[in-house]
Amino acid sequence: MNGRVVRQSKFRHVFGQAVKNDQCYDDIRVSRVTWDSAFCAVNPKFVAIIIEASGGGAFLVLPLHKTGRIDKSYPTVCGHTGPVLDIDWCPHNDQVIASGSEDCTVMVWQIPENGLVTSMSEPVVILEGHSKRVGIITWHPTARNILLSAGCDNQIIIWNVGTGEAMINLEDMHPDVIYNVCWNRNGSLICTACKDKSIRVIDPRKQEIVGEKEKAHEGARPMRAIFLNDGNILTTGFSRMSERQLALWNTQNLEEPMTVNEMDTSNGVLLPFYDPDTNVVYLCGKGDSSIRYFEITDEAPYVHFLNTFASKEPQRGMGYMPKRGLDVNKCEIARFYKLHERKCEPIVMTVPRKSDLFQDDLYPDTAGPDPALEAEEWFEGKNGDPILISLKNGYVPGKNREFKVVKKNALDNKVTKNSENSTAPHPQHTKLEEILKEIRSLKDMISSQEKRIVQLEEQMSKLAI
Repeated sequence: MNGRVVRQSKFRHVFGQAVKNDQCYDDIRVSRVTWDSAFCAVNPKFVAIIIEASGGGAFLVLPLHKTGRIDKSYPTVCGHTGPVLDIDWCPHNDQVIASGSEDCTVMVWQIPENGLVTSMSEPVVILEGHSKRVGIITWHPTARNILLSAGCDNQIIIWNVGTGEAMINLEDMHPDVIYNVCWNRNGSLICTACKDKSIRVIDPRKQEIVGEKEKAHEGARPMRAIFLNDGNILTTGFSRMSERQLALWNTQNLEEPMTVNEMDTSNGVLLPFYDPDTNVVYLCGKGDSSIRYFEITDEAPYVHFLNTFASKEPQRGMGYMPKRGLDVNKCEIARFYKLHERKCEPIVMTVPRKSDLFQDDLYPDTAGPDPALEAEEWFEGKNGDPILISLKNGYVPGKNREFKVVKKNALDNKVTKNSENSTAPHPQHTKLEEILKEIRSLKDMISSQEKRIVQLEEQMSKLAI
């Protein structure tokens, strides 16, 4: 019993702090579409934000250090013909991001090493298969190049991005709009929350529902369901009296929740962000001005309220940094990117410690960027747990060696279709290779010149001070 009290207290004093104004991203017209996604995605290199765009859909991709006022003319990713509804960074390649849009397509983009120099309208691959807008995008946690999308056609499609093919189509499982989809830790199962008030556990490769709970929350407003480390499911939703609730479910027996926490009667959807390393879940309500956080333990009452980070401004959306993007020297255990109407404000969650040494109890080995499986292996039925890395010396990003694979596969596809039976290299193929080489070398030149500009600007600002 004592053990639990001590374990709880480790995060009892977690405190949140918004960064200073000059470390925010300012003058950004955050998207106004009425859709309950986070509108923001972050990784150790970039922050991506869905913005208002005339005549189509666009999002910004900013290198993390590019704080301050963002110029109106700053380049965007703007290939969609309708508003962008959801974006997600690939967990295995920090240069690759996927987007889903009202135009019914999913697009996968390769962001240059140092960020955008000009606006980007050509994705690496366009994934077409949905008949209505695509509001949910989520990458497979451990297999390379696998992407899941869910649309307002109530279908879920699982794609092999490397070949641009729809491999699995889950139809007729959801009679109404899907609110969210979440992979489990090794990506063998997904759980979904649907407008019919049911949560479902689905084995996507067998294309069958392996668990279902009707009326997980009685209220009519949107729910969310996410997998925890141990295979349990955490849901947020509303009671019949429109109170916001947080519930925990055992997937082996979905009859009754393990526990239900009632919170308040605000009407914003609660977006849950979960840290599998510390078992802390953060709830960010859309339109709220606070972030509540809870620790999940394996003994009753299972869900322990820790604290609330409160601020004045309501949040339009929220980005959540993966563990490898945090500053371990400052005992930072989470970082959020809160979207206001016109800016993005990082919020840092810290555990106060007196020692400057690496706190290994706060930072168990965490999921690194290497995939455990190739796409083909997963589709054939294999599973792989995340490949863990130590953060003891901080995370040092390696070169994204798979960076070119996606592009090459997509190109090969187009080329091999033209030259199915020829064994000699097709002249078109050789020409494509040459053009690609030239593009790469030009990009490298631009990025080194950009670096030099940044250095010179820094020198100037020092001199100005």
